[in-house]
Amino acid sequence: MRIGRFTVEPSGPLFVVAGPCVIESADHALGVAEELERIGTRLQLPVIFKSSFDKANRTAGASPRGPGLDEGLAVLARVQREIGLPVLTDVHETGQVAAVAEVADIIQIPAFLSRQTDLLRAAGATGRVVNIKKGQFMAADDMVHAAAKVGDALPPGCAASDHVILTERGTSFGYHDLVVDMRSLGKMRATGLPTLFDASHSVQSPGGANGRSGGTREWIPLLSRAAAAAGISGLFVETHPDPANAWSDSATVWPLDRLESLLADVARIHDLVRSAGTSDG
Repeated sequence: MRIGRFTVEPSGPLFVVAGPCVIESADHALGVAEELERIGTRLQLPVIFKSSFDKANRTAGASPRGPGLDEGLAVLARVQREIGLPVLTDVHETGQVAAVAEVADIIQIPAFLSRQTDLLRAAGATGRVVNIKKGQFMAADDMVHAAAKVGDALPPGCAASDHVILTERGTSFGYHDLVVDMRSLGKMRATGLPTLFDASHSVQSPGGANGRSGGTREWIPLLSRAAAAAGISGLFVETHPDPANAWSDSATVWPLDRLESLLADVARIHDLVRSAGTSDG
């Protein structure tokens, strides 16, 4: 699967999707992307920059949503042009898909929308790589149907194996909590598609902080290491230079100055699993 200047494979070297949850400004996004490029070069890991132009699913209506479609895509285009990283961003409506496909290397389907047939098919029809985040309410087995919706809409000659990524991000466990079932990673990997583990959203407390989402950032390293041992293709982790003041997900974005150490640990486990060969069951 070709993503910008990188090639990623289900059983290949670890790849990383990282960046601030939402675009806060051009300077902020470019600064984070520049550090991500340096980290990727030092660790020899493919890094894809992730940030949202619009957080349409905020808990409270007054929460910051981002710069919007046009300004946000302009910022992401600068990340590609000036920093050289591929970019991923999410879509919430079919009307956004064509414009996003003009810029983004990966179109992301948010977890809350992972069963929205028209949105999945519209993303697939662009021929771009599509990352589908497993809904907090979905069984891992059911992700094969979401992937098929994208695959069926791909342009002629395109294969789902070259255009679809699946992401685990936790499962609802009562109110305001998520749990991660590591079996889900094995089940999604069994599809033959690259499988990401979203470390930062998996430790959320959705809507659990008086009108916004809280979370337990301290569990990100443990879950990331466990996911690497389970045989993921890549790690998804939102990061920010000043988590306490992040516009979105301030309780769960990982500090940018601690990201390299986290990725180095996860990459070492990932490489051990690859060298030993993965066996399930």
